[in-house]
Amino acid sequence: MALTAAVQMDPLEDIGIAGDSTFALMLAAQARNIRLFHYDAADLSWSDGRLRAAARPVTVQRVEGDHFSAGDAVSLDLGRDVDVVLMRQDPPFDLGYITATHLLERIAGETLVVNDPVAVRNAPEKLWVLDFARFMPPTLITRSLAEVRAFHDRHGDIVVKPLHGNAGAAVFRIGADGANMGSLVELFGHVWREPFMVQRFLPEVQGGDKRIVLVDGEVAGAINRLPGKGEIRSNLAAGGRAEAATLTDEEREICAALAPALRARGLVFVGIDVIGGKWLTEINVTSPTGIVAIDRYNGTDTAGMIWDAIDGRLAAR
Repeated sequence: MALTAAVQMDPLEDIGIAGDSTFALMLAAQARNIRLFHYDAADLSWSDGRLRAAARPVTVQRVEGDHFSAGDAVSLDLGRDVDVVLMRQDPPFDLGYITATHLLERIAGETLVVNDPVAVRNAPEKLWVLDFARFMPPTLITRSLAEVRAFHDRHGDIVVKPLHGNAGAAVFRIGADGANMGSLVELFGHVWREPFMVQRFLPEVQGGDKRIVLVDGEVAGAINRLPGKGEIRSNLAAGGRAEAATLTDEEREICAALAPALRARGLVFVGIDVIGGKWLTEINVTSPTGIVAIDRYNGTDTAGMIWDAIDGRLAAR
């Protein structure tokens, strides 16, 4: 019997289909005769013990400007009417995102949610990585200017970034002279209530920031993302460019250390970021990307691997 999948994501009208990982997952699902529905996190409603979404049935095709068609919205019982929910909306990881994880947690006994909403809520990218601090560059999480100054005195060249940012947004480098440190810390304190992250600047980033995708704990592939001219950020959304990549021995060690925790937490589709072949900087679990570029360079089918992993988890329920 064919599966039914509901995809919680941003508006389909706005995605760039050439590199969008969720769209690739939808194409792969459709090729397997999986019936697809699309909804936004704002479309969730809970009443009388049931979680529903105002969801539209959709079909997709790789045609720029005409990449999907959708039917009228229906009230979809996410616990009874679907087999799997893909939680794929992009950050920010704000209260709306967190609330969606709490709601989706309520269907855990009925429907598989990928990635597991409890794990997503409890493993934000720049915080869960602290469980694997032995692989990280020197790192500070704080709101204190005095702590930042002391960290800068020790390391000389640092990077400051928001704790719950994404796509390389608001990442700043403070050089050895410490210029603008006070103003930048003040700005971060005004914009965000939570602490921010400070790390030693890694000159190796000029050689790329590697995105490694793991599917149910197994390495699916990797790309190296190179920063654009005048940039320290290598995120593709920030102007970086991708190239083919293989893994170093240190990167394989990182992946092996992560694998049991990913499987145990139900984190089926994860992207980790590694600089210099050895420095782990993030574990992306909310809406990881990169599979289209990985498959283009490696001739692989990462979306198919993800659906195989989902089939395996469904069979084990």
